[in-house]
Amino acid sequence: MILDLHAHSIKSDDGRAKVQNYCQWIRTRNIPIDGFVLTEHRQFDNESDYRALGAEYGLTILKGSEVETEYGHVLVFGVTSALQNEFDFGNIRLRLADVVAACQRHDAIAVPCHPGRPRVGMHAHLAEFGVPAGVEIVEVLNGGSRDQEDAIAQAMASEQGYRGIGGSDAHIVSHIGRCATRFAEPVADERALVSALRSGAFEAISLRA
Repeated sequence: MILDLHAHSIKSDDGRAKVQNYCQWIRTRNIPIDGFVLTEHRQFDNESDYRALGAEYGLTILKGSEVETEYGHVLVFGVTSALQNEFDFGNIRLRLADVVAACQRHDAIAVPCHPGRPRVGMHAHLAEFGVPAGVEIVEVLNGGSRDQEDAIAQAMASEQGYRGIGGSDAHIVSHIGRCATRFAEPVADERALVSALRSGAFEAISLRA
C-alpha cells in the first residue's frame, strides 16, 4: 500500500488545495498512491470526516499534524484527544523532547520532516542542540525539497540509524503524490498507520514524473 504521508489542505494557513480536488487529481492523473495523510500546520483537524470522500474515490484519507519545535518541523501521526491535551499544537516553540515523550505515552509517532531543509529541518539544529533522543523515523524524501535537502536527510538517517518515510508536502493539487511511503501491509486508519510505522515494514519512494 502506498500513502503520501505529508499533505496540506486549505485548512493549513498556506494550503491552497481542497481535499476533494486532491482526490480528483489522483484519479484523473492516475497518480499511483492509495491515499494520503493531511498533516495540517500547527493543528489537528478534529472537525473533518473524510471517510465518505475516501470511499467515493477509493482512497484512504487520514489525518495527522505538523508541529514546530526547536529542531524544526515535525509530523505527528496517531493524534488523539488525549495527545492534544499534552501540548499546544499551535505553539511554535515546542520542545521536541516533549512532543516525542507525549507521543510515546499515547501510542503516536513524531517524525521530523524535511530534516535537510535550512532553519525548519532537524539537521540544521544538530550542532547547537545535539542528536535528539527518541527519534526513530525521519522524512527522507520530500516533494518540496530543493538542492541537496533530501540527500542531507538521507545521510543523517543513515548515520543515526533512522528509518525513512516519504511525503509530497503538497500545498497545491498538482504536487500530491510526488513522494510517498510504501507499506508492506494495508493501512486503513490512523491506528493502523502508527502500527505500520512501528513495524518498520515500509520504504520511502519517489513518484516524480
